[in-house]
Formats: sequence, C-alpha cells, structure tokens
Amino acid sequence: MLDRRKRYLQIVLNSSPEEGEKIISYLPQTDRIFIEAGTPLIKAYGADGIRRLKNAWNLHVKNSDAYIVADTKCVDRAKTEVHIAKIAGANAATVLGSAPLETIRYFIDACEEAGIDSMIDMIGVEHPVKTLRAIKKLPTVVILHRGVDEELFDKNKPIPYLQINKIRSSFDVMIAVAGGDTIREVQRAIFNDANIVVVWKSFYSYSSETGRLAEQFLREIK
Repeated sequence: MLDRRKRYLQIVLNSSPEEGEKIISYLPQTDRIFIEAGTPLIKAYGADGIRRLKNAWNLHVKNSDAYIVADTKCVDRAKTEVHIAKIAGANAATVLGSAPLETIRYFIDACEEAGIDSMIDMIGVEHPVKTLRAIKKLPTVVILHRGVDEELFDKNKPIPYLQINKIRSSFDVMIAVAGGDTIREVQRAIFNDANIVVVWKSFYSYSSETGRLAEQFLREIK
C-alpha cells in the first residue's frame, strides 16, 4: 500500500533474474524501495522474471508485501496484461500514456479489480495533463519519463520536472520521475515534489558500490 507521506526509490532491474537477485541481496531492507521488473527483463524472461524478483525481494526484506512493479508498458489487451502481472506477484503494472484511451481506461479498471496499483508512463507524451483529463479516471501513479533513447539522441533533452506542478494543480495523484540517475537528478526530482524517483543505470549489474549507492539515493529522498 503506497503512503503519500513517504518518498520512494524505485530501482529498475533490466538484465536477468539472476543478476537481479544478486543486486537485491545487497540493497537496504526498507519499504521505501520498490523493485521494478524492467521491460527488457520481462520481454526476455516473461512472468517468471517478475516472480523471481518478487520472491527475492520478499525474502530480503522479510515481508510478503514487498513492492514489485511490472513495467509492462501496456498498449493493448489491458485486462490480459494486468492479469499476467498480478499472477506473477506484481503490486503494480504500467500502461503507456500514448496507448488508446480505451486501453488506459480498461487498464486502470483491471488494476483496481485485481487489487494492484496502476501506473501511467508518460514517455513521449507532450501534454500529460490532456491525457489525464481525457481518461477521466485517475491511475495510482503518473510517471514522467525521459527515455534512454531521447537522452542519447539529445543530451540537452530535459527530464520533465516542470510537468509535476502542472499535474498537481489539477489532479490528486502520486507522481514518479524516471530518466535521471545522478544524485543531482534525484535531488531535483524531490525538490520538484515527486513522490517516487526511478533509477536504473547504477543497478543494471552488481558492483561493490550497489548497496552504498542505494543508501545514498535513499538519503536524498526524504
């Protein structure tokens, strides 16, 4: 269950379940960290990849409700994809903000029925507020996202921090920010009032710095 009074760190695991399990074993034991089964991992390993990360995170934090996000980036067949994520143990799943409005609406309803949180990823969406107005029923979380390819193509492409206040002025919804992985970017996300900060680059594979980096990020997310 998400607590709006808390700030969360969402760590994306994109490589393999084995690497993810190793990384998890070195993370701080806290309910302020979410583990995300990233889209590449789900495409390569399917529901079993989600399930393995869920089991590893449960064992590590000794909590059967340890929070796992399935980054499905759904664009169609919303009810089916939500069902797959739920059965695999996910606490939340994602739909693209650029998906058909019908799909987004079905997705939010399906998540509600399944008892998991709905997250809309606004990657590539120029005006997230317009999308939220159009779907009418709000998700649990809106993700403001600068994509990896966007950053590679244009180093000056900004992370959409400015959209946070635009959304907050009209909607009562939790906001996550993805696309920044440095301490400064994490600080800016929190300064601009994000609830959740999403990181992945430092956690693609295990290093001796894995645990320290997670603790450092957590200290910034107050």
